[in-house]
Amino acid sequence: MVYRKAVAGLMIAMLAGCSVAEEDDRQTAQERDIFERRNVAPDPADNGQTPRKAEHAYARIALNCINKQYPNKISHVLNSAVDVAEPSKLTPVFYGCYDWHSAVHGHWLLTRLWGQDLVPEMDEEIAAALAANFTTEKIAGELTYLSSEDRKAFERPYGIAWFLQLTAELRDIAAGEGGKAEQAKAWLPRLEPLETLIVGNIKDWLPKLAYPIRLGTHNQSAFAFGLFLDWAERSGDTEMASLVRNKALAFHSKDRNCPMAYEPSGEDFLSSCLMVADLMRRVMDEAEYATWLSGFLPDIPTDGSDDWLAVGIVNDPTDGKLVHLDGLNLSRAWALEGMASALPADDQRRASLLASATLHGNSGEEAVRTPHYAGSHWLASFATYWRTRRGIDASRSNQAS
Repeated sequence: MVYRKAVAGLMIAMLAGCSVAEEDDRQTAQERDIFERRNVAPDPADNGQTPRKAEHAYARIALNCINKQYPNKISHVLNSAVDVAEPSKLTPVFYGCYDWHSAVHGHWLLTRLWGQDLVPEMDEEIAAALAANFTTEKIAGELTYLSSEDRKAFERPYGIAWFLQLTAELRDIAAGEGGKAEQAKAWLPRLEPLETLIVGNIKDWLPKLAYPIRLGTHNQSAFAFGLFLDWAERSGDTEMASLVRNKALAFHSKDRNCPMAYEPSGEDFLSSCLMVADLMRRVMDEAEYATWLSGFLPDIPTDGSDDWLAVGIVNDPTDGKLVHLDGLNLSRAWALEGMASALPADDQRRASLLASATLHGNSGEEAVRTPHYAGSHWLASFATYWRTRRGIDASRSNQAS
């Protein structure tokens, strides 16, 4: 009898627990529905549909992932049991798209396309998704997390460079007129405390950095320096601009014969050589840069050929590391275009740089249209950065006078 009562009690408790869990699931599903609504833009992961243009596909990818918590790869140090929590509890804004930095540039992608009026059919949905995340409360959670003394190097330099790209984008929009400018003016001050913290950490770090970081992945310094400079120009932070410019010149002004023959490594998504070249155009005038580039990459053709630099090959797009090479093709494309933009109009290398950029960019964009989350959660941002010529537009006024 006692046994039956115990079993009955256990069953009641289990049913009650299921009821609570089901209620939680319903609430979670309702919340997710805000961000996963379909609209007139097709889902690029649906192979039965063809997006009307690439920007619609990229926006849909970002909308579907910025609040997609799992799968998730966190860069998180546990100091005690208190630090054990879901990603959305640790970083309440940037927890989707598989990892923090991809969530950041997923928000940048949406801000970029929205602010440039490139997907007007999706404006309402994008604005609603951004507004839901750019709240004072959620951003305060991000600030609390990054303010921890042992997180000064968190997502440095790659993720924080993308964060500065996000606030730079909002600053550009806010400088305009109309409803979007007013909305950006409302969001930007909420993000500025986090921006201030990140910029302060960068300024503390740069004087201590003794050598460039010449990797083809997240820790590379050249790519981040370029985004730091673009942010500094838009924010008017002359101290940051001077720190980065001086460090770039100290690290790379005497670089010669960069070994392109050794690229790429098997998991690169940034070219060690081309990202340096893309950085240096931001800190040199036209004539100085043209001369420097001749020493740094002496074998750039002058015949307009596009096959002098082979595109990266991905044999398994479901492999999260191997698919990095699709990103390499896209980042090479924007770097090559950036290099060409900084040379004199009659420089005979420009044609080959631009031809190779087109070859790489088209190859990279083809990869974005796949349904594999291993690549799609971040490749859309790379494709948007290239397609909208963000780095080139942002850096024209950065060049030394």
